Amino acid sequence: MSQKELLGKAEKYFVGGSLGEFRLPQEVDMVFSHGKGSKIYDVDGKEYVDYLLGSGPMILGHCHPEVVEAVQKQVQKGTTFFHLNQPVIEFGEKIVEACPCGEKIRFMNTGSDAVMYALRMARAFTGRDKVLRFEGGWHGISDWALHSARSQQPGNYPFSVPDGAGIPKSLSESVLVSPFNDVEKTLEIIEHNKNELAAVLVEPLQRCILPKPGFFEAVREITAKYGIVMVFDEVVTGFRLAWGGAQERFGIVPDLAALGKTISGGYPNAAVCGRADVMETVNPWKEVSDPDRAIAAGTFNGYTIGAVAGAATLRVLEREGTYKRLYEMGTRLITGIEEMGKEFSIPLKVGGEGPVLQVLFTEAKEILNYETMFYANKEKAYKFGIGMIKRGFFVSPFEKIYLSAVHTDEDIDRTLHAMREVLRDEIAEK
Repeated sequence: MSQKELLGKAEKYFVGGSLGEFRLPQEVDMVFSHGKGSKIYDVDGKEYVDYLLGSGPMILGHCHPEVVEAVQKQVQKGTTFFHLNQPVIEFGEKIVEACPCGEKIRFMNTGSDAVMYALRMARAFTGRDKVLRFEGGWHGISDWALHSARSQQPGNYPFSVPDGAGIPKSLSESVLVSPFNDVEKTLEIIEHNKNELAAVLVEPLQRCILPKPGFFEAVREITAKYGIVMVFDEVVTGFRLAWGGAQERFGIVPDLAALGKTISGGYPNAAVCGRADVMETVNPWKEVSDPDRAIAAGTFNGYTIGAVAGAATLRVLEREGTYKRLYEMGTRLITGIEEMGKEFSIPLKVGGEGPVLQVLFTEAKEILNYETMFYANKEKAYKFGIGMIKRGFFVSPFEKIYLSAVHTDEDIDRTLHAMREVLRDEIAEK
C-alpha cells in the first residue's frame, strides 16, 4: 500500500490523522515502515536521519543488536506476570545504584505515570496538597501536570491555568507556578506557601533551558528546610545527560526522580526512584486506612520486555566514552548552528547541551525561562524544521533535537550542511 493511501486511512480513522499531539503538515507527512541505527525509512523508501528518536527513548538508535537480542530471548520466556520477576529486579537494582537519590524504586509504564505517582507520594508523605512547578516545563499529560506548561500569557505568578479543556478548574488552586531560574520569585512563593506545599516539581533541564548557577541549590535548601519534597522530572535527562542523570550533571540530589524514555529501551517503561521514607507511602503492606497510604499500581508494572530492553540499553550507555561522544556531537552542532546564525545575520541561539538541543530564533541574550522561548520566532522555527524534514532529517518543528549514541560523524556533517542550506535559503533575509 502506498504512503498516500496509508495517510488517507490515518486521516479517516485517527483523530486528527495523528497518534497524539505530534503532527506534520501534508507537504512533509509520512508513514514509517522501519528503522535501523540512526536512520528511519518511510513506506516509499525515503531515508531520514532520526533526531526525534521516538521522542527520546531510542538513545541507542533503532534495532540495536544488543537490545534486539535481549528482547528476543525474553519473549520466549514470557512478557508479563503481574508479579516479581528476575529481569525487573535486576534492572531495578541497576537504576537505584546509579541514581544519586536512589534508595527504593517503583516501576510503571510512562513518564506521565511516573510524575503523577511522584506527586501522589509527595502529597501522601507531607499531608499537604499544593505543588509548585515552573512555567513552561513539561511533565506529561495528567490533570496535575497540564497546568501552565503552554501558557499563552506567561508571567502571572504564582497562578496556574489548565492547558486545554477537560481539566477540572478546581485543580488550578493547588498548582502554583514560578519562572524557571528566578531564585527570588521561587523562594518568595515557597516561603508564602510553605505549610501547604507538598512538592516542588522541576525538569532539571527545562525543555532546553539550562539552570543558572545557584538556582537548584537555593531550591534544594529551602525545600529541605520546610520538609517539601523536591521532585526531579528526569524522564528526559535520566541516563541521558550523564550516567547519574541531571542529578549527577548539576550536583543536586532531589528526594524523588521520575524516570522514563532512556530507561525504556524503546518499550513502555518508567519509574519513580528516591528516598525510602517517601517511597514507603506506596508500600502495599501498609493498611489502606493509614493516613499516608497511597496507591501506585498498574497491569504492566514490572513489564519484562521493558526491563530487559532497558537493562541492555544501560549496559551500552555505561561503557567508557559513551557520554563523551554524545557531548562532542552536541557541541559540534551547537557551535556550527550559532556560527551560521552570525554568518547569515539570523538572530538565534541553541539551547540545551550534549544530547538534547533546540534551535530558537530569538534576539534574547540568553535562554533563561519560558518567556524567552515563548517570544522566540515560531514562524522561523517552523520553516527551519520543515526545511530539514524535506532534506531527509526527521525533526519536530519547534521542539528538541535528540542525539543518539549511534549517530555518526557523517550524520553530523550532513546535518550541518542541510542546516546551512535551510538557514541561508529559507530563513535569512533576502
